[in-house]
Formats: sequence, structure tokens, C-alpha cells
Amino acid sequence: MSVLATVALYSLIVVIGALLGAMVVLWNQRPTQLVRFLAFAAGVMLGAAFFHMLPEAYEGGGWWAFALVPAGFVFLLVLERYLVAHAGEDLPGDHMSGSGRSPAQAGQVLGLTAFLGLSTHTLFDGIALGSAVEEGVGLMALLAIVAHKVPSALSLASILKTEGRSRSSILLLSVLYGLMVPAGALLYFAFDAVLRFESMAPKALAFSAGTFLYIAVSDLLPHVHRHGKDQPGRNVLALFVGLALMFGLARLMGHPAH
Repeated sequence: MSVLATVALYSLIVVIGALLGAMVVLWNQRPTQLVRFLAFAAGVMLGAAFFHMLPEAYEGGGWWAFALVPAGFVFLLVLERYLVAHAGEDLPGDHMSGSGRSPAQAGQVLGLTAFLGLSTHTLFDGIALGSAVEEGVGLMALLAIVAHKVPSALSLASILKTEGRSRSSILLLSVLYGLMVPAGALLYFAFDAVLRFESMAPKALAFSAGTFLYIAVSDLLPHVHRHGKDQPGRNVLALFVGLALMFGLARLMGHPAH
């Protein structure tokens, strides 16, 4: 099988995995269960940042790449608190803030920032997949990417559902999220001879890690705290399950570029 055909097949598998992760959330109709999904999503994003993205960023780019972590954090801080209403304070079901925006309008900010942050990370996973397939180790890269993308897709769908998006919108954004993998692979093949992706990837990973930390700490966990007071123990357990899952995946599979 040619390299491009292999990448196309692997990309289809990733997209299907992203859809399956989203459908788990869409099939669930219990509000308390959705709060638990958000706690799990926070654990996944924290785990992805600490156990996957930050070690790779430091290993590949050293101190200067690692220094971009607060840049990603501050970028979303400025975006949400100074350019638009803070999404974490105005998620559907929360009280209105003084911004004049409806909860649904304010909630769109969180979904957009989560989608952009996760998609940026996935784009560079696609670059790693293209490189791995070309080097003959694409199957291991595929296993690592799918293992990370399915829980991440579940996290994204949980955030999008919380902000009140329709099923069709959630499925569409989940597909677009999955399609970042073939987009990244195509970027690798198109510009490999011109640009040094290996020098760009650690910086992008570090920046994305900062956005993950902000979304988890400033948006998801406060929402879980406000709306999950009836079963706090289960929500804490869901948080640690997300962390443990990403830790286990990082230990077993490492980064797909390896």
C-alpha cells in the first residue's frame, strides 16, 4: 500500500474514533452524567498537558519551547476575560453575568476555544502520523493517536453539549476535529522539504498545553464544582480517571512521533 493510501486509511480510522467518542456523550441524556463527563474531560486535558504535551515540548524544543506554555494560558485568559465574556461564568444553567450576553452566546466561547486548542494539537499529531508512515512505523503512531483522540473527542463533545449545541453541530465539529489528522499529514508531505516541522512542533505543543491548562482549570472544573455538588465524590473520581487514562497512555505508548 502506498504511503498516501496508508495515511488515508489511518485518517479514516481516527475520524471514526472521534465520532464514536462524541456519540458516547450524545447518547447520554442525564445532566448529572454530563457533569461527570466534564470532570473526566478536565482530567483528560490536564493529563494530556502534563503527561504528553509538556514532556514532548521540552524534549523537542528545550527551555524556549517550554516557556510558551504560559503564552497559551494567557492567550485564552485575555480572549475570554477581556475580549469576550468569560465562558466558564456563563455556561448554560449558570446565572447571567454583567456582560449582557445570554448563557448560550457566552457558552460558544468555551466550545470554540476548546475546539481550536484540541484541533491544534491534533494537527501536529497528523504531522507525526505522516512522518511515521513515511518511516514505516505508522501503525504504532495510529494506535497512539487513536488512544488519545477518542477520549479527547469525548471531552470536546461534552463541552459542546454543555454549551447547548445541536447534535448535528457536535458531530460536524467532531468530524472536523478528526480531519485535522489528515490535514496535518498533508502539511507534512507538502512542506517537509521547505520547513522544519520538527522545530515547530514542540513550540505548538507547548502553546497548546497552556490552552489545555486554562480550559481545564478556569472553565471546566469551576463548572463541575457549581453543578456537581450532589455527587462530588463521583466527579472527583471521574477527574482522576481522566488523569490516570492519559498517564497510562503516555507510559504505554508515548508520543506517536517516537
